Amino acid sequence: MIIKILTTFPEMFDSFLSSSIIKRAISKELVTVELINLRDYTKDKHHRTDTPPIGGGAGLIMKCQPIYDALIANSNNDTLRIIMSPRGKTYNQKIAQEIVNKYKDIIILCGHYEGLDERIYKYFDLELSIGDYILTGGETASFVLIDSLSRLVDGVINKESIVEETFSKNFVEYPQYAEPYEFNGDKVPDILYCGNHEAIKKYNLKKSIEYTLKYRPDLLKDYDFNKEELSLLNEIKEQKMASREQKAIEKGHKFIKKD
Repeated sequence: MIIKILTTFPEMFDSFLSSSIIKRAISKELVTVELINLRDYTKDKHHRTDTPPIGGGAGLIMKCQPIYDALIANSNNDTLRIIMSPRGKTYNQKIAQEIVNKYKDIIILCGHYEGLDERIYKYFDLELSIGDYILTGGETASFVLIDSLSRLVDGVINKESIVEETFSKNFVEYPQYAEPYEFNGDKVPDILYCGNHEAIKKYNLKKSIEYTLKYRPDLLKDYDFNKEELSLLNEIKEQKMASREQKAIEKGHKFIKKD
């Protein structure tokens, strides 16, 4: 996947692109990130890309000309053209997956200052927002987009990890634990030591549903539960351990830690 960034502050990406998953994706040549400095395309003799708004108002507005010229020079009919905008559609995992499935070449405009000349929007395909709060510019918002898209590209991370991640199926991720068995009086659930992988898998799915109901019930609005999920939902409502979990724990008792 090729991701191109239209920005007036390319230096903001230095640390972000040289660490973690995105660094790995780039080093494997699975993802290419191109930083395009809008100042290189402006016709202003002072290399400015912004100007005071016509009709008055606070701050500065980004001009059409440098954005348009940079966009035309770095995209084609197969490129998805995205603006990071507070009025855009709220970004989520479903949109991320759709973008990765359909496009191999995307270009992202990072707005800055008080906004963009309204006339530039028609040259873009999609407006996206990462939430209802104020940022200094679209650069930090684009970090979210780059990171979330990159990890969905084949080969960047293990496919099994993607399937189990939060929001992959409208559920938040189930709770996970690390050693020690007991910390400040809190113990790891015995079921996770039982050795029965099928029982553990079903337990984790139940906890995902339970945690989604508790923390993000909005994700379940209009969600169509399948037969297994409905059964687990009833177990959650009854607030008691399922017989299969009890049997798995009893059978695997020798694996369960006692200290």
